[in-house]
Amino acid sequence: MIVNRRVGSEQPDEHDELEQHLVEKLNVPLDWPEDGGLTASHVARIAAAATCDTAYSHAANGHLIDLFAALPLPGTTEGKDFWERIRDAGGSAAWNIHPANMGGPFFDRIHDGNEGGIASRVLSFLEELTPAQRTDLAEVIGSALGNGTIGVSGRYGGELWLRDAEMSAWRVALAGRREFETAQERNQFFEAWRDA
Repeated sequence: MIVNRRVGSEQPDEHDELEQHLVEKLNVPLDWPEDGGLTASHVARIAAAATCDTAYSHAANGHLIDLFAALPLPGTTEGKDFWERIRDAGGSAAWNIHPANMGGPFFDRIHDGNEGGIASRVLSFLEELTPAQRTDLAEVIGSALGNGTIGVSGRYGGELWLRDAEMSAWRVALAGRREFETAQERNQFFEAWRDA
């Protein structure tokens, strides 16, 4: 379900879509619990704030994991051949994502708060590729994608995988910069655009 969520609505008497969803779909009165300190509106605001804060990096990292999960697994016969072909096609850039260099608990580190680790490796990998290497890699990746399960394969499927990985990694990197942004900088941003 996608809802438009305004944090700190300009019209406090109007209920936004998330609040309306809590009422309509979950049968939660907006003043619930009566005489309580925390109401459904408060819960909606907390949920929206948490989503705004974490959605980009968590969702994009999860998507990066899904992209890698669509590829042959390291340690399998098919995976060993696939990852060797990736290394051959991508040259030294491929070491950024090759299991021999990135394997072990690297994906597990996301759970430990290393939100940008995989993203930075994917971005370094793609940045270092020549156009010819990128074309060759698209062919290798596309040949490994299951046409029956994903719907595309071949070079086109590989190109989609590479573009998707690039954009997902970029979203993680972009969301990571927000960790260092202060409330004052956020207000300066809105003021500058308001006064432009």
